[in-house]
Amino acid sequence: MDGVSLVIPGKNCSRTIRECLGAVVPLLSAGGTRLREIIFVDDGSTDETPRIVAEYPVRFIQGPAGGPGAARNVGWRAAAQPLVWFIDSDCIARPDALELLLARMDGDRVGAVGGSYDNQVPHSLLGRIIHEEIMVRHSAMRAEVNFLGGFNVLYRRRVLEEVGGFDERYFNGPGSPGAEDAELGYRAHAAGYVLRFEFRSKVGHYHPTKFWRYMRTQRHHGYWRVNLHFRHPHTAGGDAYSSVVDHAQPVLAMAAVACAAAAYWPIGRMALAAVLGLLVLAQLPMTLRLLSRTGSAGMVCFAPMGIVRAFARGIGMTVGVLANRFRMV
Repeated sequence: MDGVSLVIPGKNCSRTIRECLGAVVPLLSAGGTRLREIIFVDDGSTDETPRIVAEYPVRFIQGPAGGPGAARNVGWRAAAQPLVWFIDSDCIARPDALELLLARMDGDRVGAVGGSYDNQVPHSLLGRIIHEEIMVRHSAMRAEVNFLGGFNVLYRRRVLEEVGGFDERYFNGPGSPGAEDAELGYRAHAAGYVLRFEFRSKVGHYHPTKFWRYMRTQRHHGYWRVNLHFRHPHTAGGDAYSSVVDHAQPVLAMAAVACAAAAYWPIGRMALAAVLGLLVLAQLPMTLRLLSRTGSAGMVCFAPMGIVRAFARGIGMTVGVLANRFRMV
């Protein structure tokens, strides 16, 4: 049976890396496990991360400080095993997370298997809303998908070699999440490999708890989502995780901005009201699903959060369109 190398990219993750490694290091010596090595790729930490990692039986590699995609590439290329498991440095793998992924890797054409999240910040309303939205989306995903995240995913090393690994261009500075994991999944799927999703495989995640910091990351997501659509046009209408309604919301937000600029005229005010109405209506299906799933009245806060998020993503989307237009990415 094929062995597994675990690759964890990280930068300035001293707050979470001890818990992250504490969850996976025991798997190295557990009976029946296929995990053979753990590789931590440091992406230019300036805190205590290297010292903490040195306390564990983990292979430490200094990365190029080029973002998570570059760090993951360094890690899998150094891996000694034919299967490579990626988790993030702020994720805490559940004991059966790897075995559940391995059980779905049952065929040469299965190129990758991804898993889901648990919530490490149940005390935070924002964290709960973010988590429950993800759970709604993940629970609706089929067993075979065309999209996989990078926070808990198992790839065949030969697939990574064939498609070229993560695209390192999907990074524009510290603190700015890219879309290199989704883009890799699109390419692997286009190459003819089956991608699978195992909802039961979970890693606990420290979801954002600061509202405006979360909106800043959403602006970056909007930027990179445009680049994904330029390179993979078929994804503009949605994928296994998101739908055309999700992708339309940043467009509606920017249309609202344009209509506001014309609000001096009655037609402009009418258009603004119509666009904002559509943006509000777009929040209702997910809000109702969250209320039904959790029974928590706090989930109604998803609607205003979703509207603000649409504007954040719309700003990033607009910058992304301009960047692509003038060949900046």
